[in-house]
Amino acid sequence: MAKKKEPTVEQKLRALYDLQLIDSRIDKIKDVRGELPLEVRDLEDEIEGLNTRVEKIDLSLKDLDDQISEKKNLIEEAKVLMKKYTEQQKNVRNNREFDSLTKETEYQELEIQLAEKNIKEFKVQIELKNVSIDEVKEKLSDKNDHLKHKKKELDTILKETEKEENMLLKKSENYKKLIEERLLFAYGKIRTNVKNGLAIVPIERGAAGGSFFTIPPQVQMEIAARKKIITDEHSGRILIDEVLASEQKKKMEKLFSSI
Repeated sequence: MAKKKEPTVEQKLRALYDLQLIDSRIDKIKDVRGELPLEVRDLEDEIEGLNTRVEKIDLSLKDLDDQISEKKNLIEEAKVLMKKYTEQQKNVRNNREFDSLTKETEYQELEIQLAEKNIKEFKVQIELKNVSIDEVKEKLSDKNDHLKHKKKELDTILKETEKEENMLLKKSENYKKLIEERLLFAYGKIRTNVKNGLAIVPIERGAAGGSFFTIPPQVQMEIAARKKIITDEHSGRILIDEVLASEQKKKMEKLFSSI
C-alpha cells in the first residue's frame, strides 16, 4: 500500500489562507450584528428584573391589605366588647366591678385608636407603593417596546445572514480537516491573540499586512519561495507572499459567490 504523500509547505499555506478567508468572512457577518445580540440579552435581563420587582411590590401590597383587614376586624371586635362591657356596667354589684369594666372599655378604645393609626400608616405605604409600581410598569413598558424593536432588527439581520453563515461554518470545518493539528492549533491561537482575527497575512509593500514594520528583503524572498512557514517577529502572524494571497482570494471569491 502506497504511503500517503505529505503536503508541501505551499499546500499547507494555501489551505491555511483559505481557512483564514472563510473565517474572516464569518467574522464580518458577526460584525454586521454588532452588539445587537448582547443588547437583546441585556434588555431581557432588565425586563426579568423589573417583573420580579413588580411581583414583590404586588405581594407587599397584598400583605398591607391583609393587615388593614385584620385591624378593621380588631376594631369591630373591640366595639362589640365595649358594648358588652357597657351593658355589664348596668348590672354591677359594687364600684370595684364597675371600675374593672371601665378599664376594659378604655383598653378597647386604645386598641381601636392604635388600629386606626396603623390603618392610616398602611394606607400611606400603599399610596407610595402604588406610585412606585406605576413607575416600574412604565419603565417595563418602555423596555418591552425597546426589546421588541431590537429583536425585530436582529431577526432581520439573522434572516439575511444565517444561511450564509451556516454554509461558511460548514466550509470552515471541512477546511480544518485538511490542515494538520499542530498548524491548526497555532492558527487558532494566533487568531485569538490578534484584534482583527487575522492569523495569516500577505506581504504588502514590504511589510506584513496591516503592519508598518518592514520585513528584510532576504526574509521576503524566503516567504515567496514557500519552502517553510515564516511568522512575523512583531505580531506572530504567519506570512505569505502577495501572489499566493491573490490566487487564493480569487478561488475563494468564486466559492463565496456560489453560497
